Amino acid sequence: MNCKLNDSIRAASLQLAEINESFERSTINRPGMKEQVIKLISALRRALYPEIFGGELNDRRFLATAISASLSEAAMLLHELICAVMPGTCEDEAGRLVCSFIDGISQTANLLRTDVSAAYDGDPAAKSEEEIMLAYPSFEAVSIYRLAHSLYELKVPLLPRMMTEYAHQLTGIDIHPGAKIGRWFFIDHGTGVVIGETCVIGEHVKLYQGVTLGARSFELDDNGNPVKGIKRHPDIGNRVVIYAGATILGGETVIGDDCVIGGNVWITRSVPAGSFVYYGGTETKVK
Repeated sequence: MNCKLNDSIRAASLQLAEINESFERSTINRPGMKEQVIKLISALRRALYPEIFGGELNDRRFLATAISASLSEAAMLLHELICAVMPGTCEDEAGRLVCSFIDGISQTANLLRTDVSAAYDGDPAAKSEEEIMLAYPSFEAVSIYRLAHSLYELKVPLLPRMMTEYAHQLTGIDIHPGAKIGRWFFIDHGTGVVIGETCVIGEHVKLYQGVTLGARSFELDDNGNPVKGIKRHPDIGNRVVIYAGATILGGETVIGDDCVIGGNVWITRSVPAGSFVYYGGTETKVK
């Protein structure tokens, strides 16, 4: 290594150190956190579906034992991660959060059961529920979202977003863990779907690829920065179908029950229940 390269490395190191010093101070210092989150997701999915994502199970009499082992692993990982992202949290509080999450996991499993049924019933190409769980990006993204949403509801920071962004990397489906999504939810194909933090989606809703449920604009504070914590994304009613490429924006936008939203439309105002919205060549039309 020549002297010039040594000088370059030394100069770049000082510059990078200065840049890092300028970041907002944080007590979180956890190399490998992303990998731990992926391990947590894997352990939880093995607990939810040991015969799909777990190891070989020769005797179903040991099913509960296999589930217990995966839940124990997940609980230890989650406790460690909560302590990392909430460094002021005592052991008892971290333990309480883990217990609350584990207590609710059967409810998450019941929700996911309806999502699998919605996918099977809604896609004529689906040959089995196992195919949906192993091959469909919708199930990959929605199952991780449902787990992350439970942590989000417990006000655990950072981890829910890391979980759903991992699903986003895998599937191209971007669901914010803060979104509220009802039962029997299915995303067909899935690539490019975006569901924002304050979006509320009813039951029996089906989305196709490229759908955006986003914010129309951001309210700004006195310093010109976006105001956080306000309603920014639309509400979608029950039994709504939204076709590919549709964009629905705004916190005051409500899509009523039993609507069909055609492909490639742009919607920034509410749509009455039972409407069919489509692109008529020069404008979006409602009938």
